[in-house]
Amino acid sequence: MSIIVHNISKSYKAVKAIDAVSFNVEEGELFGLIGPDGAGKTTIFRILTTLLIANEGNASVSGFDVAKDFKSIRNSVGYMPGKFSLYQDLTVEENLTFFATIFGTTIDANYDLIKDIYVQIEPFKNRRAGALSGGMKQKLALCCALIHAPRVLFLDEPTTGVDPISRKEFWEMLKRLQQKGITILVSTPYMDETSLCDRIALIQNGKILKIDSPENIIKNYEKIIYDVSTRNTHSLIHDLKNYASHYSVYAFGEYIHYIDKNSDFDSTNLRKYLEDKNHTEIEIKKANITIEDVFMDL
Repeated sequence: MSIIVHNISKSYKAVKAIDAVSFNVEEGELFGLIGPDGAGKTTIFRILTTLLIANEGNASVSGFDVAKDFKSIRNSVGYMPGKFSLYQDLTVEENLTFFATIFGTTIDANYDLIKDIYVQIEPFKNRRAGALSGGMKQKLALCCALIHAPRVLFLDEPTTGVDPISRKEFWEMLKRLQQKGITILVSTPYMDETSLCDRIALIQNGKILKIDSPENIIKNYEKIIYDVSTRNTHSLIHDLKNYASHYSVYAFGEYIHYIDKNSDFDSTNLRKYLEDKNHTEIEIKKANITIEDVFMDL
């Protein structure tokens, strides 16, 4: 195992940021921590990269204990925090040279590892980091996290606030890095990015809700979800929540996702109920289940 997390907890005074969290990441795996802001993702990253000490439990990265072997971990991992943290008054090339020097290496020594990423920002190598676009800052930060050829890469919400094209390019870069044998632990609040991970852990309020491959999580979900739409969406949400046998109602794109308590649910009865509530242009059909649906239910 590349990363082993066993029963770790961390509190900030009265607030429990993470509560008895356990999971493992295998060598060469791309593992995702999926959850909203405040779920505990960043706290887990900071513990695993030795920036915080857990109140309870233990964890190891590449065989090194996060409490006892922090120097070895810092030399063998790459960490890209959620907030851009490079030197904004240094140029692209100066930032990269600086981080290479800290780890006792050079850009040339590990250029093969960052080449695919660096060629995209090389035209701006003399531009100050603070003047780069969001996508370019992201690529520079990834280059700096990789410049010492780490065995494990930690990426804390790397695509937050980045345009859709840059997000797609970034995940393509991660897939190429994985093919080079690097273990990657990435966190994201974007549910659509879950399908790009080998396995994911759904986390909320500091607790792990479920761990499995995205495919298995969807396949093993037993409830049937319906897409419901009418002319008046606002009234539809209210009326569905007042339907006697409703289990769950929430907005999902252009539809409302509806789950009924009964396994023998008949949409005819629901349609009549909505007609009696003066709804028109009623559409009720089975929905394609997503990770977001499973997360909402959990």
